[in-house]
Amino acid sequence: MGCSVNTVRLWKERFVGERLGGLYGRHRGRSRSKESIRLEARVLRLAQRKPADGSTHWSTRKIAAEVGTNHVRVTRILAKAGLQPHRLRRYLSSNDPEFEEKAADIIGLYLKPPVTNSYRQCQL
Repeated sequence: MGCSVNTVRLWKERFVGERLGGLYGRHRGRSRSKESIRLEARVLRLAQRKPADGSTHWSTRKIAAEVGTNHVRVTRILAKAGLQPHRLRRYLSSNDPEFEEKAADIIGLYLKPPVTNSYRQCQL
């Protein structure tokens, strides 16, 4: 296993003395720093607001750039809080001057789809 004799002896003594409870790790981790708590608060506050740059939603990389950390850390913070800012339902606005005409064309296709030859063949 790649362990020294002393390590095996230590774990064996713990198991004999405490049974399964002796096999659990002793290290409880370190306490969270005040800076990491502030960073989490900033990330969560940003994720619950609309982006100031005019985009429709936040990405982890945008939040990371805004608060000065990496996107992996932002992802962990959001997952821990159960937030998914990229999935919030918001109206997507467009600054395209022909947006209404394009949207009307697409909606018209949904309301009355064109008949295709392959569809006709399936019916026969």
